[in-house]
Amino acid sequence: MTDPLPTGATIGILGGGQLGRMLSVAAARLGLRTHIFEPGKDAPAGDVAHHVTTAPYEDADALTAFARSVDLVTYEFENVPTSALDTIEAIVPIHPNRRALGTSQDRMTEKTFLQELGLSVAPFADITDAASLDAAIIEIGVPAILKTRRFGYDGKGQVRLHSAQDAAAAFADMAGAPAILEGFVDFTAEISIIAARNPQGEVACYDPGMNVHRDGILHTTTVPAQIPASLRTDAVLLAARILNALEYVGVMGVELFVTPRGLIVNEIAPRVHNSGHWTQNGCAVDQFEQHIRAIAGWPLGDGSRHSDVTMENLIGADMERVPALATEAGCAIHLYGKAEIKAGRKMGHINRITG
Repeated sequence: MTDPLPTGATIGILGGGQLGRMLSVAAARLGLRTHIFEPGKDAPAGDVAHHVTTAPYEDADALTAFARSVDLVTYEFENVPTSALDTIEAIVPIHPNRRALGTSQDRMTEKTFLQELGLSVAPFADITDAASLDAAIIEIGVPAILKTRRFGYDGKGQVRLHSAQDAAAAFADMAGAPAILEGFVDFTAEISIIAARNPQGEVACYDPGMNVHRDGILHTTTVPAQIPASLRTDAVLLAARILNALEYVGVMGVELFVTPRGLIVNEIAPRVHNSGHWTQNGCAVDQFEQHIRAIAGWPLGDGSRHSDVTMENLIGADMERVPALATEAGCAIHLYGKAEIKAGRKMGHINRITG
């Protein structure tokens, strides 16, 4: 695909969660339709998408019909089975590309890619058995974090090791899954930067946001981040370097640790990102529209921030606060339409305009 998508074209989205929902809303604003492919019923994105296919990712016939009904495909989460991507890519383009997805799906692959790019990452080692974990602890030291190489998110799939005596229990928690040991990074803050690249190689970055986590889940992102201007520039250049190396098309979230010796890359996410939700009320073109523009071959929007914002996730019982939040001046509420409230489940977020 070389020509920009015209009004009325359809974008396929793999995954029907809140990110797919907000991508669908952004596409509709640009006169584009979305078709969601989602295994689960009552997907949040289904409320706003033009069409929804409810089928497992192993259903080749459903995937084929889905791919033939759209002009291109994107995704709202990384863990799409390779077989599903093979079926789709034989029919229609996928953005971001398979290399970007494959790099981010495996923490070992991701860390190696970033290191080879000349970027700083935490010390890491591949863990295949108990002996390799013991050896890695000797080399990297403790405290450290043992993580599954694939499928971890929001604090899941990881165990912190405070001493070498924690190794046996931590390895057992991996339940045989391939793992990686990451050395502890003594950081002063965690920031993230949301960056976009289109097929023409144009890159646009939003201001870095300062992140605070609770129980392994993002709690707030605040912009502007209280970091020196030089680090803001470094974060932008770093993100652009990653996008260009992957010949990336779409929006990417890059999580970074701020340390006395500079920025260390924590991880990359080849999609719109929770820490970029502030852009919905802080910028003329938010991260969701920016992603649609990028994959559709449109010019990228101006990512300049017109307001200071604090984004706060609404998790589980936080939904009880919504009536009170609705009375706050300068508080924008974004709910995901999830019927069942569960502990630890992201139900929505708010953006508070702070300046």
